[in-house]
Amino acid sequence: MDPSKTALILIGYQNDYFSPDGVLYSVIEASTKSNQVLENTVHLLSELVKTPTLMVATPIFFTPNYDELTEAVGILKTIKEVRAFQANTAGAATIEQLKPFEENILEVPGKRGFNAFINTNLDNILRKRGINHIMLAGAVASVCIDSTGRYAHERGYQVSILRDCLSARTIFEQEFYCDTIFPLYADVIDHNTLLENLLVPA
Repeated sequence: MDPSKTALILIGYQNDYFSPDGVLYSVIEASTKSNQVLENTVHLLSELVKTPTLMVATPIFFTPNYDELTEAVGILKTIKEVRAFQANTAGAATIEQLKPFEENILEVPGKRGFNAFINTNLDNILRKRGINHIMLAGAVASVCIDSTGRYAHERGYQVSILRDCLSARTIFEQEFYCDTIFPLYADVIDHNTLLENLLVPA
């Protein structure tokens, strides 16, 4: 695994999901705690900063009136109803645990739905940097992680999904997607195994 051609895509690491004060915290709380997602993510980042691996955050933001969600259904309807991820609010801000790595993480704005590639410049950024392998971490397994992973695979990227840096709506959902769905198009590994492979001298 060549770190210079690898990117970590961080999805949903915002207060409305991961802070106890977040309006959607309860949605992924059990899975986050069971998998020690935040602790594992911090450990992963602390090691990746020593490498040329590109680290990218793709936060989701909405205007105060949620004009972007004209006919929202499902989880996007819920986001609108509870007024989550509203731009320039504490809930939409990056979680404190990632603040020490701010200078090392490239923020790519524009995400409005499930797929981190849609309405963003993510694909162009990765192509220009010669990235051919992406790793996914964050929330939510069955929605943004799956949508982004499938799209990346179809665009020709090698995809790895970090099962212990991943939150889902339930522990069952997290295990089901990691064991049954993600392996259809991606490698599913824990972050320590990834680091072992990434840090092996060429």
